[in-house]
Amino acid sequence: MRGRRWFIVSGLLLLSVAAVASRAENEAQPATAPPVAASKEAAPPPSVTVIAPKEAHGVLGRDVRSPTDEDMGRIVDVIVDRTGTVRAAVIDFGGFLGVGSRKIVVDWNALHFGRVNNKSDSITLELTKAQVAAAPEYKEDTPMVVLGASGSLQPLQAVQ
Repeated sequence: MRGRRWFIVSGLLLLSVAAVASRAENEAQPATAPPVAASKEAAPPPSVTVIAPKEAHGVLGRDVRSPTDEDMGRIVDVIVDRTGTVRAAVIDFGGFLGVGSRKIVVDWNALHFGRVNNKSDSITLELTKAQVAAAPEYKEDTPMVVLGASGSLQPLQAVQ
């Protein structure tokens, strides 16, 4: 009986030593990410829209002209609201070769994009040079005044 007990105790001792050694080995190994569950499905592919080259063009850096073909500057930024709706464009107006120019904000609806088939085409602004010259200068992080197509200056109402 003593031999049997010794055999059982020895077996339990070996099992406990093996368990401790196994635990120490697992703690020494770097943690790995859990395996990905087979039930997860792959994400659907993104939607794709193809736009013909004559249908859409970038506007940043484009020249802006008045209806009477006066140089009104160039678009340097586009203003969007919190919903992502385009509200206005920032135009670098006046000056010569960047000297003496100032940025003004015009309502997006005051711009007409009928002639933008290539990068040399300009965008038409439905305002006169005198109306744009009267607009206050745009400065980042300050309330902006948006010059509308009617020529009236009205603040862009920010949603708080």
